[in-house]
Amino acid sequence: MTNIEKIIITANQLANKGKKPTVALIKANLVNPTPLPQIIAALKTWQHEPENCVMPEQETNTEDKKEESPTAPTLTMEDLNNALAPIQQELAEVKRLLQQLTKG
Repeated sequence: MTNIEKIIITANQLANKGKKPTVALIKANLVNPTPLPQIIAALKTWQHEPENCVMPEQETNTEDKKEESPTAPTLTMEDLNNALAPIQQELAEVKRLLQQLTKG
């Protein structure tokens, strides 16, 4: 399989996932290093050949979509407060230093 075929397959896979294939996305998804000019040329070819573009299936029922998608992690207020504590301490320190600078 040539590099161009691999690039086109990768572009189709990204399109199937609902993502717009870009040079960066394709480069990140290729297993072997591929020169950028080759990726760009293949992507231009892919864009001009709509039969290579496979559109993702449209969901007809939003409840089915919710059931299939992975659940988002549940954050509690304690989790949020723990995450914010260092930021709040740093902000207080910055304010203190700023006050020292403006007084001095």
